[in-house]
Formats: sequence, C-alpha cells, structure tokens
Amino acid sequence: MGFEKEYQAFLDAHLQARTGERLRRLQEGHNQAEMLFLKQVWWPLFHHFKYLHPEFEVDDFKDGKRYLDFAYIRPGIRICFEIDGFGPHLKSISRWQFSDNLERQNQLVIDGWTVIRFSYDQVKENPRRCQQIVQQVIGQWLGNELDQNSLSFVEKEVLRLAIRKGEAIFPKEVEKHLKLSDKSVRKVLSQLADRKMLLPASGIKRIRSYRLGDQVKHPIR
Repeated sequence: MGFEKEYQAFLDAHLQARTGERLRRLQEGHNQAEMLFLKQVWWPLFHHFKYLHPEFEVDDFKDGKRYLDFAYIRPGIRICFEIDGFGPHLKSISRWQFSDNLERQNQLVIDGWTVIRFSYDQVKENPRRCQQIVQQVIGQWLGNELDQNSLSFVEKEVLRLAIRKGEAIFPKEVEKHLKLSDKSVRKVLSQLADRKMLLPASGIKRIRSYRLGDQVKHPIR
C-alpha cells in the first residue's frame, strides 16, 4: 500500500487501542506537523510504521503524564521525535514554561531516551536532512555492540539497513544500498550469517533473504 492507506491504517490502529486521555491526546495532538513528518521524513526511509507510537504517554518527573509526538521503541532503544512549530505562542511563553520544557527534555534523557527535535520548517523545507538525522540516530545505537564484534564498515552498514527496514532484507537491496556487486554482497551476508548476526529468512539451498539474529535484536547496553 502507499503512504495514505498505510498512514490511515497506522492511525486507526492506535486510535482503536486507546481510551480516555490517551485517546483524546491522539485525536487532538496529532496534527499537520506530525503527519508531514511521517509523509516527508519517515515514510521515504522505511515504508512502514513499525515500532513507532504517536502521542506516546510517559510518566512526568512531577508524577503526572506527558506525551511525546512520536516514540520509536525496540529492544535496547527508545527514541523520542518531537516536531516543534513556530508561532505566536512561542513569543508569549513564560520563563516558567521555558524552564519546564527544558527540564522535561532533561528528564527524558535521564530516563534513557534519545531526544531528537525538528522544527516544522525543517520537515517542510529540508526533509532530506531530517531523513539523514533519523538514519544516523537509529543506526548509531548499534555502534558499541558492533564495534565489540570487530565488524567491517560494510558489515555494520548491512546490519543497520536490516534494523532500519524492520523486516527481512534481500541481497538486491544490499547491492543497491551499498553499490556493491552480487558476489561481494553474498560474501558479506554469508560472513554475517556465519556469526549468527543474520539468519536465513527464506530459501534453503540458496538463501533469498535474511533477518536479524537475536544478538543484534537484543544488544547489551
């Protein structure tokens, strides 16, 4: 399906799963800026919305509740994506509100979240740069774990591609992504499979696709 159908299905699924304040926040808080982020930044990268939660509820440091524009949650990783509009309300924000916003972000970091903020103008006018930042932050969490396994640059990029996609990868995808020959890609995939970092997803005698191994899905942090 294309963006419009996938987006509506994604939103409907979250609406149906919520009640009370969580439902109200999604109905009222998910607006044009958030939709534009999904359409111009997220969808061109992933073509799915797996692991992404709109208007995600978190505990407030003052024993209340706060809501993140988007939360990307997988084993070992929690990323908050915020899209900030620029309008008249920012000029009239009080000193207390300004400090509260900063403290809110600090608390998220303390609680183990990676916080990424985009302005509405960035998402609208320079989506490619926003895409690059999203790619970097989602791929970066593997850094220490991959380095500990003495992987080559190409091997790391293959694993990061598999993580970003969220499902099985095919050799042709890797060829296109890394601009390598079929022979080189098959060799890298075989090396990762030997180390159980990739596992066969389809095919027996000749593997047609690969999925992430458990040690990559659940990195030691």
